[in-house]
Amino acid sequence: MEIASQKSDHKSPPVVEETGVVVADSFVIDPATEKAVLWKLDFWLLPVLSFMYFFNSLDRSNLGNAKTDGLEADLHLVGNQYNTILAVFNVTFCLFDLPSNLLLKRFSGKVMLPTMMLGWGSTTLLQCAVFNFAGLLVCRLIMGIFEAGFFAGVIFYLTQFYKRNEIAFRLSIFYGMVTIAGAFSGLISFGVFQIKHHLPGWKYLFLIEGSATLLIASFALWWLPASGSQCHWFRPAEARTAQLRLLQDGSVSTGEKLSIREALSALTDWRVLAWAVSCFCYGIAQSSVSNFLPQMVALLGFSTVKTNLYTVAPYCVGTVVLWILCKSSDYFRERSFHLAGSLMITFVGYIILIAVDASEHQAVAYFACFLLASGAFVPSSVFHSWHTNNVTDESQRAATVGFLVGAANCAGIPSSLAFKADTAPRYKPALVVNCAFLLFGVLVVLAMGAYFRWDNRRRDREQGVKLTAADVSTKSLVGGWKDPNWRWTA
Repeated sequence: MEIASQKSDHKSPPVVEETGVVVADSFVIDPATEKAVLWKLDFWLLPVLSFMYFFNSLDRSNLGNAKTDGLEADLHLVGNQYNTILAVFNVTFCLFDLPSNLLLKRFSGKVMLPTMMLGWGSTTLLQCAVFNFAGLLVCRLIMGIFEAGFFAGVIFYLTQFYKRNEIAFRLSIFYGMVTIAGAFSGLISFGVFQIKHHLPGWKYLFLIEGSATLLIASFALWWLPASGSQCHWFRPAEARTAQLRLLQDGSVSTGEKLSIREALSALTDWRVLAWAVSCFCYGIAQSSVSNFLPQMVALLGFSTVKTNLYTVAPYCVGTVVLWILCKSSDYFRERSFHLAGSLMITFVGYIILIAVDASEHQAVAYFACFLLASGAFVPSSVFHSWHTNNVTDESQRAATVGFLVGAANCAGIPSSLAFKADTAPRYKPALVVNCAFLLFGVLVVLAMGAYFRWDNRRRDREQGVKLTAADVSTKSLVGGWKDPNWRWTA
């Protein structure tokens, strides 16, 4: 199987002239124009996508906040019905990642991302009308369909604008909206639950957040560009530079039509399957934190109001840690050690919660919640930067992103079912399961990183050179991973 095979006989690495202009193969990039392109992407594109994901995270995770305001009692949920609702959402949420991403490659992020947002925003509003288990189950099933592919879609969409050594930090800015949404979710819920008028507070929560989502989606449909070369903010020179940047360090070609055969061929490679195993492992811990952190904080014995407020600080700290580690990962062009380190932070947090009684050791247990939020959200940005750095064909990248995000989302199913009602309030079996998957994930990640470094050294010996991924223009690669000039980002 050949990854990212293209017809090209250029193999020379980029050269930097004394003027500072980068020459890669036959194209030239002006530093001043490139700086203008980056500025516009960082301040005109990234904030809008981040704001969209903020509401994606709110609408996906607000069920945990609604639960603290009596949703279970109002809908007469019994036993593990709440966990079943979470699990059913994750079924559609993981099954539709791959097809959604292929559709995005076909119709562009400008069309697909706002369309998905309109769908889940409307479903959030519909949740206000449910009155039993079946109604909420159907709504969450539909919401999973629309929300599936949004995160994967944005990952692929951003790789159509940013170079490989720029993507992790930008993904962390974008993905930081998960942690910020987690923080604001508690604050918003606290404010909304003060409304005492006709409807239960949790219904007002769905009403307000769903309406805001529809407004943002309508704006995004008008604002987002189809690609860097078709961006209405760019002058012609900037549009050309945006395309050339990716040919220098991102893709073998840009703007080609979707090839289903090429796209799906990547999914049978053992390296992609190993990546899938590792992201399933980190996905279990991540979805557990997203869905159950309010319940973990509730172990401290605080009231509903204080529980929602006390979730704010761990999420804020987690956001800062996310940005620091991803900036470091981009700077050093290193992924596997950063990824394994973040998994171990989460692992330590779970071990603490297993070992101590939160009601008797509140400070220690609350510190564990900070560790959970600090480590659980880093993997999404670093991991998806890792595999997108190593797949340079856009059709195959769309498929691998959708497949691997779907694999991570699949982890939400066992995670949701592991937190059984009869193991409350400490949920020890679920915490043990999380720890086991985290450790296995660390082993897989470190093994993959070691393999990539070994293969890079082997290629260097065979060619009598010392190259890194940054030294080879992606446009010059022939045969993808089989090209002698290929170098992995480890």
